[in-house]
Amino acid sequence: MQETLISSPHLHEGASVGGVMRCVIIALVPGILLSSWVYGWGVLLHCMLAVLCALGFEAAMLRLRDQDLSQYLRDGSAVVTALLFALAITPFAPWWVDFVGMGFAMIVAKHLYGGLGYNLFNPAMAGYVFVLLCFPTVLTVWPYAAGTDHVHAGLTDSLSIIFTGHPLSGQVDSLSGATPLGYMKSQLNGMAMVTEIVSSPLFGTFAGKGSEWLACAWAGGGIWLLFKKIIKWQMPAVFLGTLFLFSLFCYWFDASRYPSPFFTLFAGGAMLAAFFIITDPVTASNTPRGRILYAAGIGFITVLIRMWGGYPEGVAFAVLIMNAAAPFIDERTRPRVFGEP
Repeated sequence: MQETLISSPHLHEGASVGGVMRCVIIALVPGILLSSWVYGWGVLLHCMLAVLCALGFEAAMLRLRDQDLSQYLRDGSAVVTALLFALAITPFAPWWVDFVGMGFAMIVAKHLYGGLGYNLFNPAMAGYVFVLLCFPTVLTVWPYAAGTDHVHAGLTDSLSIIFTGHPLSGQVDSLSGATPLGYMKSQLNGMAMVTEIVSSPLFGTFAGKGSEWLACAWAGGGIWLLFKKIIKWQMPAVFLGTLFLFSLFCYWFDASRYPSPFFTLFAGGAMLAAFFIITDPVTASNTPRGRILYAAGIGFITVLIRMWGGYPEGVAFAVLIMNAAAPFIDERTRPRVFGEP
């Protein structure tokens, strides 16, 4: 009688890829709905477009690789990648940005590395950085946030902008403006002081109007994932702590040139990255000490790019850089095996 040998571990926690991905999608829903209220219908439209493109490219690659379509299409990983990508781009982006970004994310960043569980880079961030580098102009046009006393794009305007490039009413310039991060960087480059910049109608208590509550929504979804034990607390805590401490030092050094640490935490995609992007178990470091170094590195590079880089937001670039460093970090921080000297 032939015996079947199964390697350790022998205990199963009961979690599955599909179950984990469904929890992540549920945790994203409040932030997606609030983001749609803050930035308009374009958020929901791009979420739907990105999901359709991601599933299409996923199915095509699975067919080429002779993989089971039903198993991998229903695990939810492609949907999570698409949602994170759609939340990173501007709601006024053309429809083909979703097509190109999801094509790069699913084909190059995911399946050419071997598929789910083998990819070195976070597919959503790889797709976003690819379209950002290729089409920077179309990705810098953002709608005004709700509550800023500017014209808000409705459903028909959003549909027209996404699929034709022009709103039905007025001009794109009358509906769009800079993000709080982009406005802060451009004004600082123009030698304005932080106290003058934050007096703009774009800003609220800590960061931009609307984006502050959006950051709280991402944090709320992340805390629910912590409660469900989908993610561990170390990486979000270290990442946010690094952002806060580094920006606090800069703020203490010159408050007129560097924004407050609360602006750093509540502006841009810091909260979304802390709980939904850097915690990706495939592309992040997996050793206890490695997770700390990995998260701290992302936080440090993010602040470097925000403060002195050419882009207002640096989370995506920082994630990809640390994705490349994760295997080396794991090798150097591997726990001692029992019995080793």
